[in-house]
Amino acid sequence: MKTTIYALIVLAFAFFLVTKLSANEVKRTALEESNHTKAVYCMEILENRPDLEASHRINILRNECYSENFIEHAPNIKDGRDALLSLFESRFKKYPELSMSIKRTAAEGDLVWIHLHVKHTPDSLGGAGIHIFRMKDDKIVEHWGVNQPVPEKSKNDNTMF
Repeated sequence: MKTTIYALIVLAFAFFLVTKLSANEVKRTALEESNHTKAVYCMEILENRPDLEASHRINILRNECYSENFIEHAPNIKDGRDALLSLFESRFKKYPELSMSIKRTAAEGDLVWIHLHVKHTPDSLGGAGIHIFRMKDDKIVEHWGVNQPVPEKSKNDNTMF
């Protein structure tokens, strides 16, 4: 009898725990999943495809990734899609070995966050960046970003990633 009661208590607790954990899991909507997939794809084209000709990358970014009405919030980048693509084109020439690795991502509604490590050359320490994209009709329509260089030494033992 005691074994049965104990088993029921354990079973009830396990059910409660599983239900509670499942309730806390956030599932992406179909739109969030689509926005996330597209933003990651665009960042891969932008930062991680030196195997593609620069002009081809720019065409993909123009036609598939960035809205004609793109809005830029970074103070060191001119507003608009054409200005941004011009900046990317010069960056592809200046840093032909540019690479990036995505560390974490999130999506909520029409927003996608990407935390990444960008390196101009394979040997550089690179920089840590967080980009926030607002998506509409399967394209990036707005961007906010923060970046900071990876230092040689840190005042703590944690990494930036």
